[in-house]
Amino acid sequence: MPVTLMLASAAITLALVFYTFGVFSERKSGHLSGAHVALFWCGLAFDTTGTTFMTAMAHESAGSASATHGITGAVAIVLMLVHALWATLTWLRRDGHREQTFHRFSTLVWLLWLIPYLSGVMVGVPFITLGDTASILVSAGIVALLALVLNRPRSRRVVAG
Repeated sequence: MPVTLMLASAAITLALVFYTFGVFSERKSGHLSGAHVALFWCGLAFDTTGTTFMTAMAHESAGSASATHGITGAVAIVLMLVHALWATLTWLRRDGHREQTFHRFSTLVWLLWLIPYLSGVMVGVPFITLGDTASILVSAGIVALLALVLNRPRSRRVVAG
């Protein structure tokens, strides 16, 4: 495996770790903290770094990168940037109403970010023989199922007394 591919894969995986931890720790606490904001920025930095390496490798291999994956990846980075900026402003302003709206947006951005991440994994794994469009559709299906699980109503336990 080429060193550039290893660095790109490591960076994008670190983006997944930082971003996921940031989104779900913020979601669980119900409060946006400076640590969450830092995790979002780290996720963005690692994703941008990994994507830059992957793009350079695609250009070196005579443009074998797919346009669809490139577009979804670029949209994901833009969404992550908007998300990190909004997190920063919301945290600095300490606005409770904006913070509640931010919680929903945070999960949505994470879910949308997963589509190009999962698609890239599927295209990159040799024994998975999905094309670019198929991998994006499968990734979108996985993300849709995940969204249903994350947004299911929480059951309330009734304590017999």
